[in-house]
Amino acid sequence: MRFSELPAGPIPSAPLFLGLAGLIPFWVLAGGLALKGVGPFSCECLDLALASYAAIILSFLGGIRWGLAVASADRPEAGMHFMLSVMPSLAAWILLVLPEPWRLTSLGCLSLALGPLDRGLVLSGFAAPWLGRLRLLLSSGAGMALLAGAVAWRV
Repeated sequence: MRFSELPAGPIPSAPLFLGLAGLIPFWVLAGGLALKGVGPFSCECLDLALASYAAIILSFLGGIRWGLAVASADRPEAGMHFMLSVMPSLAAWILLVLPEPWRLTSLGCLSLALGPLDRGLVLSGFAAPWLGRLRLLLSSGAGMALLAGAVAWRV
């Protein structure tokens, strides 16, 4: 059965809760940058933590695509999904060397771009219908926090 044949239901509570919880570090670290550091943590430390967390999450997102491709390896387009699955981690790794505010800006734009791309997994029948909505929500939350952190770094 293709995922596209499943009815579009609500986002299951476990992925929704865990996904939203995963946004907390993005916003806490971006808030710390807006405050110009928190306690013993300098802006440089918070910036590194935020950029590193973003790179880890982007790698995780590539893993989702890899797993979906494994589950559908018999489909002709699976090879393309395997190739696309390694791109977020490679791109994030390269973006980590950029100076600020370009590092957080680039990671934020990449995060925002992955939401609609991952929604394409649903449209092509590779993923359950709720995953597209969840990915748009979480990608927007992470991307906006990274862009907010980049703005805070500049101000």
